[in-house]
Amino acid sequence: MEVLTNAEMQRADQLAIAAGTPGFKLMLSAGQAVAEAANALVEEGPILIVAGPGNNGGDGFVAAAELAAQGREVSVILMCERDQLQGDAASAARGWKHPVLPFNPQAIGRPALIIDALFGAGLSRPVEGEAWEMIEAINANGAPVLAVDLPSGINGTSAAVLGVAVNATETVTFFRKKPAHLLLPGRMHCGRVRVADIGIDAQVLDEIGPQIFENDPDFWGAAFPVPRIDAHKYARGHVLAVSGDAAATGAARLAARGALRAGAGLVTLATPRDALAINAAALTAVMVRPVDTVVEFGELLGDKRYNTCIIGPGAGVGERTCDMVHTALTAQRHLVLDADALTSFAANPERLFESIKSSHDSAVVLTPHEGEFPRLFSDLSNKHPGRSKLERVRAAAERSGAVVLLKGPDTTIAAPDGRATIAANAPPWLATAGAGDVLSGIIAGLLAQGVPAFEAASIGVWMHGEGASEAGPGLIAEDLTETLPAVHRRIYDALGIEY
Repeated sequence: MEVLTNAEMQRADQLAIAAGTPGFKLMLSAGQAVAEAANALVEEGPILIVAGPGNNGGDGFVAAAELAAQGREVSVILMCERDQLQGDAASAARGWKHPVLPFNPQAIGRPALIIDALFGAGLSRPVEGEAWEMIEAINANGAPVLAVDLPSGINGTSAAVLGVAVNATETVTFFRKKPAHLLLPGRMHCGRVRVADIGIDAQVLDEIGPQIFENDPDFWGAAFPVPRIDAHKYARGHVLAVSGDAAATGAARLAARGALRAGAGLVTLATPRDALAINAAALTAVMVRPVDTVVEFGELLGDKRYNTCIIGPGAGVGERTCDMVHTALTAQRHLVLDADALTSFAANPERLFESIKSSHDSAVVLTPHEGEFPRLFSDLSNKHPGRSKLERVRAAAERSGAVVLLKGPDTTIAAPDGRATIAANAPPWLATAGAGDVLSGIIAGLLAQGVPAFEAASIGVWMHGEGASEAGPGLIAEDLTETLPAVHRRIYDALGIEY
């Protein structure tokens, strides 16, 4: 599903209005959706609506009138005087035939539900003064909170907390999600997110041309590789993973198994001779080949059947790893770079980016976590305020010429052309040693089967998260590959594919 920035959502509203749907009708639909969500969240007891001075408050007034008409006990706290409301919000307030309570935290009382209709997604300056005190009081009250569009205090595009933000139990938004429903820290304030249809025709998206998507099968399903009945292993690609020395072999084996479980037809581990016996003893379906030098690695890539490489997990930091990366790029192999391969270029990241761009192979994926990301993109690290994770990853992809995947609970992937996906399906126990190595392998296995790099990275991240959920708490990295058959079945079921 498409994800819209604040500006894109505003444009969607404008296009709907220009096509003949009055703005107030959209507000009525939004308020009715809020009322429906409120009834579903709390079936009885008094409801308090805290309304702001803009259209978010207007949605709140519509919800108040709707709930009162249904017999619910409703009260409204308004941030400003009624006569200060303008446009559709003023029209909505006229539909509320009862008094409003003063904008005072003491007026909250002990409701069964609080509806947060203070600020919308477009909030761009820090919350302060009375609004800060009201949000703090809402959070301290203990009643469940239903947020209208976004919890107040969150910017919809950046997902930033602007000083303080409401902690919602549930959020009801309209037409499409915004980045803040998926990115941290905003997502942590949203609770469960409902998306309500308020009458905006999906055709407005043709003119808007959104480039951000929630990472799920609805987005990448058409690119998922489904083996043909007449397929054979040689048609499904051959992944070459680079192992480290005898003391650092586990990461590459995890990646190799991930590639095989993702559907690659064959996987080979290029291993130093001092680690050959270790790797051979620990692997069964994954083959091993002795490779000590960059020259030997280049000779191995003379076999065109090795169409995809994984370099980084346990490979070691230094010039040897850099040279292997350049060799793979020169040979125009699909490439996943992780861990040591990224750190090896920390002193001169432009050298890597130039090599990627000169290779003319669009299937290169970089998979840093937040610790590795600034080694290549120091000016885009999370220590620089004002830029969201989404903005940073998109800038990194454009600069590097590769698909960039920044790992985390809100893993974000961007292509050099600006397309991006945000994942929200990773459970907290996925943060465990070796999990990223498995992810690199999954992506490589998809690349080997001909999936484009952006889609391969997006599918890999989704499968990674689903595999962790399948394993459950207590997960270790080795468990992930064992859950992938079940994840494949989930994808087949979602896409309506028989198996």
